[in-house]
Amino acid sequence: MGVTTAPTAGATDDRADTAGNAELPLITDPQAVAPRDARRMTQLFLQRLDELEEGTAEYQYARNTLIELCLPLVGFAAKRFHQREDQHEDIRQVGTIGLIKAIDRFEVNRNVEFTSFAIPYITGEVKRFFRDTTWAVHVPRRLQEQRIALARATDQLEARLGRSPSTGELAEAMEMTAEEVSEAQIAANGYSTHSLDLSTQEDADTDEGSTLLGRVGHCDPELEKIEDLNSLKPLLAELEDRDRRILEMHFGEELTQQQIGERLGLSQMHISRLLRKCLDGLRTGMTQD
Repeated sequence: MGVTTAPTAGATDDRADTAGNAELPLITDPQAVAPRDARRMTQLFLQRLDELEEGTAEYQYARNTLIELCLPLVGFAAKRFHQREDQHEDIRQVGTIGLIKAIDRFEVNRNVEFTSFAIPYITGEVKRFFRDTTWAVHVPRRLQEQRIALARATDQLEARLGRSPSTGELAEAMEMTAEEVSEAQIAANGYSTHSLDLSTQEDADTDEGSTLLGRVGHCDPELEKIEDLNSLKPLLAELEDRDRRILEMHFGEELTQQQIGERLGLSQMHISRLLRKCLDGLRTGMTQD
């Protein structure tokens, strides 16, 4: 059954099943151990693991062997999710994580069957995996569970009423408020998403080739300019005529400081100081609440 000598000096015998401090048998191929022997070996290794000091070589051997001995439990639990064949490998990997957690947290002195303890850990880890990865948009667990209840209640009411149920009818059937039902309906939209590159139904009928992205609005940067201009207008009105004229020639006529100075009979240095003073004043006024 894949069991040979002990990992340390000395041969193993039946004392391994009765003595707590006996050496563990060396299992060269845990996957080849028969189911009945695997159950016996699992109990033995769990007892010994509880006694060993964590971090030692023997502890690591016992823990790793236990994981391999109990891998059939992962396969057993994975059968519940047979409808997700495309994620079979992911299910086994996540289930193995649940198995490892069960081994690390199992308490021998509680006299609980390890199988009964481990299966909920394995299935819980798989369910958590689906909850965290299958939703396109992450929503709270409460709303994820409400989505399932909402779908069930909707199907039942549609079959009984012959039409789509109203929010009030769903709320009564689910014993929830209308607001809670609406929240669950909105959250259910996060289960799956559609690409913005897909054509809309209307455009598919007209062959226009437009996509959902083309219908998404965008912020117009010109709107911000309008707001700035409306805020700037009263500040400009407070300036002296000469300062407004300098700004108009510099930004409107795009004249250089030298050219502005020639028109006003001032030096380029003087124009530079006046221009800087005007801009600083306007900037301060624009940034104040």
